[in-house]
Amino acid sequence: MAKRSSLSIRIVEGKNLPAKDITGSSDPYCIVKVDNEPIIRTATVWKTLCPFWGEEYQVHLPPTFHSVAFYVMDEDALSRDDVIGKVCLTRDTLAAHPKGFSGWAHLTEVDPDEEVQGEIHLRLEVVPGTRARLRCSVLEARDLAPKDRNGASDPFVRVRYNGRTQETSIVKKSCYPRWNETFEFELEEGAAEALCVEAWDWDLVSRNDFLGKVVFNVQRLWAAQREEGWFRLQPDQSKSRREEGHVGSLQLEVRLRDETVLPSGCYQPLVQLLCREVKLGTQSPGQLISLIEETTSTEYRQEVATTLLKLFLGQGLAKDFLDLLFQLELSRTSEANTLFRSNSLASKSMESFLKVAGMRYLHGVLGPIIDSVFEEKKYVELDPSKVEVKDVGCSGLHRPQTEAEVLEQSAQTLRAHLGALLSALSRSVRGCPAVVRATFRQLFRRVRERFPSAQDENVPFIAVTSFLCLRFISPAILAPKLFHLRERHADARTSRTLLLLAKAVQNVGNMDTPASRAKEAWMEPLQPMVRQGVAQLKDFITKLVDIQEKDELDLQRTLSLQAPPVKEGPLFIHRTKSKGPLMSSSFKKLHFSLTTEALSFAKTPSSKCVNELNQWLSALRKVCINNTGLLGSYHPGVFRGDKWSCCHQRDKTDLGCDKTRSWVTLQEWNDPLDHDLEAQLIYRHLLGVEATLREKHQQLSMGPEAGRGPTGPGEAPEDPLAELLQVLGDLQEAHRSSPAGSPPSEPSRVLELQT
Repeated sequence: MAKRSSLSIRIVEGKNLPAKDITGSSDPYCIVKVDNEPIIRTATVWKTLCPFWGEEYQVHLPPTFHSVAFYVMDEDALSRDDVIGKVCLTRDTLAAHPKGFSGWAHLTEVDPDEEVQGEIHLRLEVVPGTRARLRCSVLEARDLAPKDRNGASDPFVRVRYNGRTQETSIVKKSCYPRWNETFEFELEEGAAEALCVEAWDWDLVSRNDFLGKVVFNVQRLWAAQREEGWFRLQPDQSKSRREEGHVGSLQLEVRLRDETVLPSGCYQPLVQLLCREVKLGTQSPGQLISLIEETTSTEYRQEVATTLLKLFLGQGLAKDFLDLLFQLELSRTSEANTLFRSNSLASKSMESFLKVAGMRYLHGVLGPIIDSVFEEKKYVELDPSKVEVKDVGCSGLHRPQTEAEVLEQSAQTLRAHLGALLSALSRSVRGCPAVVRATFRQLFRRVRERFPSAQDENVPFIAVTSFLCLRFISPAILAPKLFHLRERHADARTSRTLLLLAKAVQNVGNMDTPASRAKEAWMEPLQPMVRQGVAQLKDFITKLVDIQEKDELDLQRTLSLQAPPVKEGPLFIHRTKSKGPLMSSSFKKLHFSLTTEALSFAKTPSSKCVNELNQWLSALRKVCINNTGLLGSYHPGVFRGDKWSCCHQRDKTDLGCDKTRSWVTLQEWNDPLDHDLEAQLIYRHLLGVEATLREKHQQLSMGPEAGRGPTGPGEAPEDPLAELLQVLGDLQEAHRSSPAGSPPSEPSRVLELQT
């Protein structure tokens, strides 16, 4: 049994931000920290006070986390980025909103005395005697906030009790200081005074910087006699709170999910039942998959679809699961033009499937085209009502560019990008994952069987393009940052080019129907290329779905021999050129690829996706999650000369001064599947609609058996729905008998923190 906690985060937009630049605007971006550890950085939105991000993240983190903070920053090219404000949500706040926190939150100014981090190692004891004494040993600290320009601090500790103050020595240039100093205070029985331990950064010229504090209840210490451990530094909350809202607002959607995952054997009956239903397909008497769709509200349909898809993907039944959904959708569709247009379980599951199984394929096909659009930065516009006329020509020979010239150049640019994309797509048949090709084959066959007439000959092709083009390629063109194709959002000019290119791809995907042409007549200059593209796309789909069972297995076996990359992208390697006081250094750009087996690099990129530092850290943690030799602590510095640069210890083999943080990871499309967690999520959803399922079971039961619940432990199940209800009951009992309660907290201490 294990506790799993995750955060679903959507950073929507900001409004009424203050201007931080001399232009009267700002260049805002967001940084998300979990317990002061940066894990997410959004793209920068340039020159705006009302930025829109629309970025979504899934974060896996320890159940013991305390808070998640959202910092809105202003990016500056020549100086340090400005902090605009922050929103902080504690774990208790998120736990009080089971459906998630959603809405606008006022940004508050950042007070340096509240921006603390790290832990301090203390040993506290009551020394008995004629006059009892309180002994406080300040041992060490870790992960303190760097307050100086050199990226470190000069920390010392101030211990206050009953009007007396004592201080440790100062440790220069370290965020991981070790003191091993002891202080004693006279202790009177019944005294109500609290013991306060404060960490400070010493400064020679300016005032000292506050690093955090811990406050202890001495009465509880008197009862415990002795206490030792690591204590989390707390901010100074004695100051009055600053007024909220005058630095703008941030719209967020944050949902905390805590799950108790049982041993794998507990979920086997549920998994086997669902797999049996998928294998039986439409021949199943219970139609459990259909009932799950029927009882799932629109609000949770995407979540349930993704979970089911991952569950069956882990069982090797993703293709069969999607095939069953295709058949269910086709059975209730009478008009070909409405096929897969709704937010059904089939549509949502297929979207998730393409992101999980086809993202690398998308990067290979679409990446070079997106890079070309970003690098060219050409002005492109086809709508005459939006054309901006500009000057062209050489110095002294400027003349206004006519509207016709702008439209023609724009059409040429878009035709070039569209042609390059269609050519790349046509060449990519062999590069498409076998399971994706086989799924599209099933979709193509099912639709052709349902609409066999000559007038519907394009319907099977449109069914494929409705997912491949309209729900996969076009959204990636519109928002390449969200599909990890680019590190930053596009500027206004590039966004317009991407929008027009996405519209052209949609027209090709719709097989150039009269309805799609009638929407925007100004897209007419692209029609020759669109018609040519329709022929290319149909030829591509014909080859794509032409995969036999043997070819599917051979291709899948070939791909399975290659360790899938967890992360790819460029990193800068620091290289020192010379030694001595006049050292110089440079950075060399290498392209790294991390798989579950190795970390390799090359001089040229194998992927165009740029990865940030926190994504690399997250990927490395995932790869090391099953590493039995993973150390509990490490040195974040280097051993230079005769000591560690981080904690100044002189023993090279000394234990690390910082703890290994292997918990916080970002969920990515290529993460390994977690079978037990997916089964737990499905169980949790089914438990929420159990009453509806029981009511449905009673309606389906006939004769004298009507209204009878699921069978007893020793009886054979009457139908799949009855068996499902029985399985849910067994799982519910397993959860009751397991160690219950809320997510585990940090090791309990007799001493309580006072605020």
